[in-house]
Amino acid sequence: MKSKDHKYIKAFGKHLRKLRKENNLSQEDLANDADIPINQIGRIERAEINTTLSTMRAISKALNIHITELFDFDK
Repeated sequence: MKSKDHKYIKAFGKHLRKLRKENNLSQEDLANDADIPINQIGRIERAEINTTLSTMRAISKALNIHITELFDFDK
């Protein structure tokens, strides 16, 4: 993974963690609400994976936000 890409993926994960905590959800709660594997949220937040658009859509629905809000962060 390119360094530039990793910085963006890391910023995305940090933003997701912030949104999750603002909703008082554990990683497990969010994963269950989004119907994705339990370890997936942690891997996204730690920038271990570059998640898919379909997973982002499921997460945004679980957080009850528009998907574009997932991208509202500084790189």
